[in-house]
Amino acid sequence: MLCSLDNMKSMPTLTYEIDAHQSGYARVAGVDEVGRGPLAGPVVAAAVVLDPDNIPDGLNDSKQLSAKRRAALSEILHQTADVSIAQATVREIEEYNILQAAHMAMVRAVAGLQSPADYALIDGNKIPRGLNTPAGCLVKGDTRSLSIAAASIVAKVWRDDLMVALAQQHPGYGWETNAGYPTKEHKAGLKSHGITQHHRRTFAPVHNILWQEKT
Repeated sequence: MLCSLDNMKSMPTLTYEIDAHQSGYARVAGVDEVGRGPLAGPVVAAAVVLDPDNIPDGLNDSKQLSAKRRAALSEILHQTADVSIAQATVREIEEYNILQAAHMAMVRAVAGLQSPADYALIDGNKIPRGLNTPAGCLVKGDTRSLSIAAASIVAKVWRDDLMVALAQQHPGYGWETNAGYPTKEHKAGLKSHGITQHHRRTFAPVHNILWQEKT
């Protein structure tokens, strides 16, 4: 399947999973990533193979759900689906760039499933290099595919929880609420407290501070 832009739906469905099943693929994984935009923390991806007979109600793009609802759905998904979560580190983001790092996390997530997927539905407009599973990509897939929506939920919950934990070690940046994104509080924290090992040094606001320190 090529990268699909058409037939965008307001709510995700199983249309693309069913199409893959009808093409002979039994285990279809939805794959999504979270954390491209933050100034700190890893980029995180998830792969989810849903149980067609036990799909939680209310799956949707994680951005459309409250934190409480995301957490509840993530817990259910871990109990009812094959879920794999992987990351690419800050150093990998700096070395390879954020897009390649996000794709690395996606490949790792698919590889980490308990049972191999026969087909991967990738959120976005590119299939990650190095993915050894047949795949297709869906632009805005988290609003179109239930499997990708599920992946968006578990990836976001996992990463948000990680950033809350890191905020306890590095207070003053607001990571417990901004998850490392470039909010006013985070930028003020950078100026007041400096750069941590969790900051992405190739991202402009962080890079600019490093440059100012050198000059």
